Amino acid sequence: MKKRILFAAIVCALFYSQGTYAQTNLDSLFKIWNDHNAHDTTRLIAIDEAAEKGFLFSNPDSAFYLYQAQYDFAEAKGLLKYMGNALNEQGFSYLMRSRYFQALEYYQKSLKVRTEMKDQFGIVSSMNGIAIIYTVLGDYAKSLEYYSRILELNESLGNQKVAAGTTINMAGCYYELGEIEKALIFSNRGIQMSEDIANRRFLANVLDYRGKIYGSISENDKAKSDFEGALKIYEELGDNNGIAECSANFGALYNRLGKHQKAVGLCEKSLILSEDMESMNVQNNACECLYDAYKALGNVKKALAYHEELLYTQKALQKEDASNKLQQMEFEKQVFADSIAIAEKERLIEEAHHEEVRKKDSTRNMLMGGALILLLVAGGIYSRLHFTRKAKAIIETEKDRSDKLLLNILPADIAEELKMHGKAEARDFDSVSILFTDFEGFTEASAKMSAAMLVDEINTCFESFDGIMAKYGVEKIKTIGDAYMAVGGLPVPTDDSVKNTVLAALEMQAFISKHKAEKDIANKPAFDMRVGIHTGPVVAGIVGVKKFQYDIWGDSVNTASRIESNGEAGKVNISGATYELIKDNPTFSFESRGKIEAKGKGEIEMYFVSKT
Repeated sequence: MKKRILFAAIVCALFYSQGTYAQTNLDSLFKIWNDHNAHDTTRLIAIDEAAEKGFLFSNPDSAFYLYQAQYDFAEAKGLLKYMGNALNEQGFSYLMRSRYFQALEYYQKSLKVRTEMKDQFGIVSSMNGIAIIYTVLGDYAKSLEYYSRILELNESLGNQKVAAGTTINMAGCYYELGEIEKALIFSNRGIQMSEDIANRRFLANVLDYRGKIYGSISENDKAKSDFEGALKIYEELGDNNGIAECSANFGALYNRLGKHQKAVGLCEKSLILSEDMESMNVQNNACECLYDAYKALGNVKKALAYHEELLYTQKALQKEDASNKLQQMEFEKQVFADSIAIAEKERLIEEAHHEEVRKKDSTRNMLMGGALILLLVAGGIYSRLHFTRKAKAIIETEKDRSDKLLLNILPADIAEELKMHGKAEARDFDSVSILFTDFEGFTEASAKMSAAMLVDEINTCFESFDGIMAKYGVEKIKTIGDAYMAVGGLPVPTDDSVKNTVLAALEMQAFISKHKAEKDIANKPAFDMRVGIHTGPVVAGIVGVKKFQYDIWGDSVNTASRIESNGEAGKVNISGATYELIKDNPTFSFESRGKIEAKGKGEIEMYFVSKT
């Protein structure tokens, strides 16, 4: 829902259609800007148009610096209108890059300038940008405050497009807050207003909203009609983003109605389009829809595949949510710092006032005034200390929550590097122990299970494996269908990483043996498992754009995979390289298997390992 609200709000803020702008036009605009004999406003309009149409969507970082040039020139000339515009568009350039704290800062600066010059149209635009940020950050109540003020201000402007777009956004906010009755009221208004101004894009947006609202209260026929109407308009407009989101919503409705084959058709289309556009929210919705549909249809293989896709998208969204929360904390800290500065300024003014009174009044009044000052200062200090403790506690709570989200996605050191520098460099590791597992007879066992049973069984095993990895300090990398991959000695190499990786593998096999025995007694299907470990060099880092994850690669990874596939169920198979590093450790006993031919690797020395 956030993406669709954001879209309508941006349209409302900009009042122009983005299109390809020819390089010749840009060259002409820069020529005017650089012509010092041209009129000031002519130059400012030229640089504004160049930034807006040439860079704002394609390269918002460059647009920011062009608007800074506009602001500096306008400030030197005392032209408040163009100063406010430059600040507003700088805010939008940060918004395009998901840097919400900086975006809010510039929108607020813009609002201050435009309020000073009583530019109502500009005030509406700046407030709309602020409302967008609160919407994206999930503070829908705050968004509604700004949207309500925008509607009040717009009454004197009479701009129907602003009124329609704002009304639609308010419908979305009320839906997210669970206020269904208000969401329906504003959706109905938005539909009428969109039709009055003949804005088909707005109409499609609000029909999509209302379809979700009707679906949430089981008004299924009305929901179906709205989704069909929205899809038809999106297809006529060629709006792939709208088609993708609406198709996923429509597919979810068909799943609830038990029409799973129709859900598959819609959600497969949604997934293809959303992957092309790298829209992670929509991808998540489409994968969830497809998982539910194929699970209900009894197609185990496809249900599992889309369940795996769903896990990837959820991790990516968790990362985005963590990033947003970190930015929210920054904002809260800044507000906290500002409040302290304001309180200190007020305190100094108050002290100065009482000092003046002290000089003019009698000794008795001086003493009374001094007592009053002490009382006020003491009260102020107590109030400030109380506020400081409370604010710090809130910030620490949010920080802990964000840190936990990041640590669900990345190793601790990599998460810390991301928080400090905004990126994490790929690294070479000379020696890590790569662990692979694979369920033996998976296809045969899965044929005896429903999709829900299959996914539940795999999750039971993998959740246990996650706990074992945490116990031994081994880093889980990923799951691939029914396979599990982890690495010891990464991202921080340790002397006992090889030993701990082998101990983890042995405990994993022990869990599987016990679990299968329990299932056998209950006459329920379960899996046997192979485990393989190889130690060698790898490169590790954050990879992927659509499916962000921490991963490793190199020849050692391929070798580890071959060690696993040449193992036996119930045993831990290790390479000669791993054996050489732990052969003298009294914790383990070994069974030499000699050299075994491994596909693509030739002959590799292998050993079965067990605890002494």
